[in-house]
Amino acid sequence: MQASTYAVKPSVGLEIQSRRVLPGFVESRNRKSLPPSIDLRMTDRYNCFGFRLGSGPMESELPYVRIGVNGVSPSSVKSRSVRAQASGYGDVEDVAPGKIQGKPSVFPYVGVACLGAILFGYHLGVVNGALEYLSKDLGIAENTVLQGWIVSTLLAGATVGSFTGGTLADKFGRTRTFQLDAIPLAVGAFLCATAHSVQTLIIGRLLAGIGIGISSAIVPLYISEISPTEIRGTLGSINQLFICIGILAALVAGLPLAGNPLWWRTMFGIAIIPSVLLALGMAFSPESPRWLYQQGKIPEAEMAIKRLFGKERVAEVMNDFSAASQGSSEPEAGWFDLFSNRYRKVVSVGAALFLFQQLAGINAVVYYSTSVFRSVGIASDVAASALVGASNVLGTTIASSLMDKQGRKSLLITSFSGMAASMLLLSLSLTWKALAPYSGTLAVLGTVLYVLSFSLGAGPVPALLLPEIFASRIRAKAVALSLGMHWISNFVIGLFFLSFVNNFGISSVYLGFSMVCVLAVLYIAGNVVETKGRSLEEIERALNPAI
Repeated sequence: MQASTYAVKPSVGLEIQSRRVLPGFVESRNRKSLPPSIDLRMTDRYNCFGFRLGSGPMESELPYVRIGVNGVSPSSVKSRSVRAQASGYGDVEDVAPGKIQGKPSVFPYVGVACLGAILFGYHLGVVNGALEYLSKDLGIAENTVLQGWIVSTLLAGATVGSFTGGTLADKFGRTRTFQLDAIPLAVGAFLCATAHSVQTLIIGRLLAGIGIGISSAIVPLYISEISPTEIRGTLGSINQLFICIGILAALVAGLPLAGNPLWWRTMFGIAIIPSVLLALGMAFSPESPRWLYQQGKIPEAEMAIKRLFGKERVAEVMNDFSAASQGSSEPEAGWFDLFSNRYRKVVSVGAALFLFQQLAGINAVVYYSTSVFRSVGIASDVAASALVGASNVLGTTIASSLMDKQGRKSLLITSFSGMAASMLLLSLSLTWKALAPYSGTLAVLGTVLYVLSFSLGAGPVPALLLPEIFASRIRAKAVALSLGMHWISNFVIGLFFLSFVNNFGISSVYLGFSMVCVLAVLYIAGNVVETKGRSLEEIERALNPAI
């Protein structure tokens, strides 16, 4: 097929050179912003985040081209990539799959958001090493009930914060919510560090819990909304990686305790620093362009896109937002909308993923791995913590590199399958007499393989997948609801795990965890959709065709 040239002189002086057909188009909403001249050549075309829109051959010449938002942008799903030279936007280069067009600057802002993930992990882990020393300092060394309150109050606060985070993110925006979140994080850390009574310490833990609950909701939400499609999985899984880093940082922070019993105050106080940095960093970070667009703040959305992806992508990203919102002028969803027929199924998937994540026993394994190691003759607490922590970080790092290659669904299935096998190995190593000579080795191997399998998928994927599968009008609240399920399940398991162990034995409990993992594999295979390589707008249209 020979190239054809079309000249459209009367309005904008448009010259098109095409080798393939473009049957679709996007109507203009702002013709005044058109550049004076455009030279548009059609080759292979991908959408604004590098996702290929079509690969089939075209059968006829380009019959017409309509004007898109703030420029010329045909939008057929069979379109091919665009190379445009237009004043106001610069050059748009051909984008290959997996390659980021231009020089996107999302990485510093993802790093700022991940300060919330570090605080999440740090506050979860800091009490483990400090509890013995603060109990002596505050005179509650013999009161296990008050010690339990100090530990569990954080989880109660996180449950409240996770539900609050979605509402705040919808009302004030993502970056402002981060800044508000820094207040309970910093104040809670300060109260814990300076507490001279159990009541003050518990209040501090409650505030810190509210803070990490909000962080657990908005960190993955913000990252998913500012990340290019082709690396959204990688960047989203960094959230889980930084949670693991935060836990490890808490373990490292506790090393001086043996020589300085009052060091526990410094351990809590350290958390003030990233809290302040989070607030300051978000003052200079761009707001989510999707949230700005939903609020009708079109110029601000365009400026945010320019900062995140480069000025070359402004028109295409705005076209994606426009296509996603065509035919819908609905307001933000209320909490009861999440349970409507329209959204019930997808919301139940989000809640189920976090329910399976916790019922599979991850916190029980992490919290009580030392006891299991001791029961089979391994007495080193440091070795137990190091093995579990290192396995978590290693697995999450591997998952980050595989997220956009293997896909979310396949990693979830692989992860829960590995967890089921590891739990079965742990259960058998504690019961089969034939394995008694190898029980120590098998206990360590089973625990390490379990944590490694968890960190490959069950750990990082749910927090990444949820913002991808939820429609934009329910995204913040649905993520918050699902994370509320996470914290409630976490609290219940922590509360009743030892009782189940005492009544049924650790081997039977581990066997039960293995069965939960098998059920998770079956559920994921039948209900979870793959989102790899698809923009949030494309996923939304696929799962919610009525929008």
